[in-house]
Amino acid sequence: MTKLDSVWVADAPRESAASTRSVANFVAWPAAVLIVIHRLFVLAWTGSLTDDFTTVWSAARRFVDRVPVYNETYHHVDPHYLYNPGATLLLSPLGLAPSVEAARPLFILVNAAAIIAALAWLTLRSGFKLSHPVFPFVIFLAFLTESVTNTLVFSNINGILLLALVAYLDLFLRGRPWAAGVILGLAIVVKPMLAPLIVLPLMRLDWKAPAAAVAVPVLLNLAAWPVTPGARDYVDTVMPYLGVTRDYANASLAGFAAYYGMPGWLHAIFFVILAGAVAIAVIGLARFRFSDEWMWAATTSGVLIAGVCMLSSLGQAYYSMMLLPAIFTVFRRFSPMHTAPVWAGIVVFFSPLQWATSKIPNTGATLDIVLVTIAWTVFIVSIAAWVVSVSTIRKETSHVPGELPQLD
Repeated sequence: MTKLDSVWVADAPRESAASTRSVANFVAWPAAVLIVIHRLFVLAWTGSLTDDFTTVWSAARRFVDRVPVYNETYHHVDPHYLYNPGATLLLSPLGLAPSVEAARPLFILVNAAAIIAALAWLTLRSGFKLSHPVFPFVIFLAFLTESVTNTLVFSNINGILLLALVAYLDLFLRGRPWAAGVILGLAIVVKPMLAPLIVLPLMRLDWKAPAAAVAVPVLLNLAAWPVTPGARDYVDTVMPYLGVTRDYANASLAGFAAYYGMPGWLHAIFFVILAGAVAIAVIGLARFRFSDEWMWAATTSGVLIAGVCMLSSLGQAYYSMMLLPAIFTVFRRFSPMHTAPVWAGIVVFFSPLQWATSKIPNTGATLDIVLVTIAWTVFIVSIAAWVVSVSTIRKETSHVPGELPQLD
């Protein structure tokens, strides 16, 4: 009977067999792996009507075949090839692939790997080991967002650019300005919207990284100009097209104004207010450029990129992925990411939700258009308000910013 009781009845263990951290890993890793598989092999592999990759591959193929690269009809709504000759030279190896069907899956996998590598880098920079459940948890959350999902589904290069952004910030702060500048320069060639990040080293009187970041696009375009078929068309056709604010799939302030027919004077007022908020946030954060350099650099990069999205002629929702370094500062003891309004903006611009339904077609369609614009505005203004308020708080405390300890 005693033996039978020992088989069918057991005493409660005095201690848990697994730590809280282990249990968290048991939950987080299956969730992360499942969402990555779904995004890659269901959504991205299937694709959508919006196809950014075919346009790029076709242009690279034209470059390889030595036919004019910029030979599209730019008054159509379809995605167009808008990269400068320097970026064309950089991306030209894609044209060596025999077909878009052969190149696209590999390009998607490379971007997904770049996103995961960037998240790993940010996790380590935040003071956590990759064995910590924070890493799979952020993979799970990131691949749920509209930004990562549409980057993979549309098959664009934003995943690689995110990794370049993280590398730039980390290398710059680790005292490797030339390497940081070269990486930023390569990113600027592809996405000039990253150019404002040059001001980060300038704010610490470092000229090496900015010099490299400027030299790389200039030299690449000089090298590419004579070997790019129809390079002159970039100046004559593409640049005028880029100067026109489009009124579809555009979450910038200019796109919002164009879509709703906002009066020019009202657009100008909003522009000045938002530009002022960006300036206040950037200048206010600069006070921490030596005392808490990672929080300063990562958050300032987020403000600058959000500012470009709002104040330039084109801002698309999936650009929000470039704000991830700023968002990761939530793991620090001192960060504007510790305020609710900032997170209200983050949740909205990362949300993959679609609001238009048969029940509320007009209201839902309006929300789909304006929510990202509002969310970026909230993100910028909230950080500006934080830097204004924190100056008073810091005078009353001797708190030294730092990283949160790793949690077991």
